[in-house]
Amino acid sequence: MSLDITMWSALWFLPFVVPICIYVCWSDMRMMKIPNKAVLALVAVFAVVGLIALPLAEYPWRFLQLAIVLALGILMNATGLVGAGDAKFAAAAAPFVDPADLAFLLMLLAATLLGAFGAHRLAKHSGLRRLAPNWDSWDSGSDFPMGLALGGTLALYLMLGAVFGG
Repeated sequence: MSLDITMWSALWFLPFVVPICIYVCWSDMRMMKIPNKAVLALVAVFAVVGLIALPLAEYPWRFLQLAIVLALGILMNATGLVGAGDAKFAAAAAPFVDPADLAFLLMLLAATLLGAFGAHRLAKHSGLRRLAPNWDSWDSGSDFPMGLALGGTLALYLMLGAVFGG
């Protein structure tokens, strides 16, 4: 397996992005919300670290990815397909992804979503729920904390890029 994200880029982004992804997963499970401060932190990390991690000619094009994903997210939110926080997080995550890895990323998202959904539902109906009894995601009906899958996907993508990147 080989990814187009460079190991250099992935290794630079990884220590800054993973804590934000963990916070997003936790926050979405706890409150069914992805805080704006997490989204803004992710954009700030890209804005600063991206100058070191990416070739200068590639750097501004990654902000175009953010704009495109944000526009799609706004449309999807307006039609009720995704939550606003999910759309904003996906847009903030977009610049970290090498465009040539899009197909891989979508497959990784699908696998992560299945795993996250299964693990969340299993925990919800098991003794693990007692570890965090007041989390909103346990009692949110059919809603699912997509931040768990979105944050997990970005973190996994960068981890895989650190190992299998070009």
